[in-house]
Amino acid sequence: MPVKIRLQRHGKKGKPFYWVVAADSRAKRDGKFLEKLGIYNPNTNPATIELDVDSSVKWLQNGAQPTDTAKAILSYKGVLLKRHLLGGVAKGALTEEQVEEKFNAWVAEKETAIDAKKGGLDKAKEEAKAKALAAEKEINEKRAAEAVAAELPETPEGESAEEEVEAVQEAPEMPEEAPAAPEMKEEEAPKDGE
Repeated sequence: MPVKIRLQRHGKKGKPFYWVVAADSRAKRDGKFLEKLGIYNPNTNPATIELDVDSSVKWLQNGAQPTDTAKAILSYKGVLLKRHLLGGVAKGALTEEQVEEKFNAWVAEKETAIDAKKGGLDKAKEEAKAKALAAEKEINEKRAAEAVAAELPETPEGESAEEEVEAVQEAPEMPEEAPAAPEMKEEEAPKDGE
């Protein structure tokens, strides 16, 4: 029975979600499988991949053939590296402890690279947000200046409305005082007899 390590599609239309499975090559794409090895979600950035490394190595050592996409996923998670290192153990070149040490060092290095990518994506997202906010503030300031210009009375010839707007914006604001009561003059009452 030829065994393939391949992807089995799940999820809704436009949002695929895959299981990485070991299945008989004659089975349907989303049909029976022998063992579920992990998941692959390409909808996130970076893609989410969870994989059982030891089971995957066992299937590869027993002769399972990965598809192209599955091979890329297995390589990304270090399954092919671990299989290669275990081949060295079979030949007597390495010990189990050396294999685990080399594999764990490789995994740690890979995780730092992934974290750096996530940090770069977060930083780019924040920069784009700040740029959009600055552009929005600029547009709001232009609208406010145009509104002030529209409220100003007609300008005498020789001066433009823009100069008046600048003059209004540059002038210091004076505190508003209560209007003073007008002084009333006592009118002299007409005299009798006049």
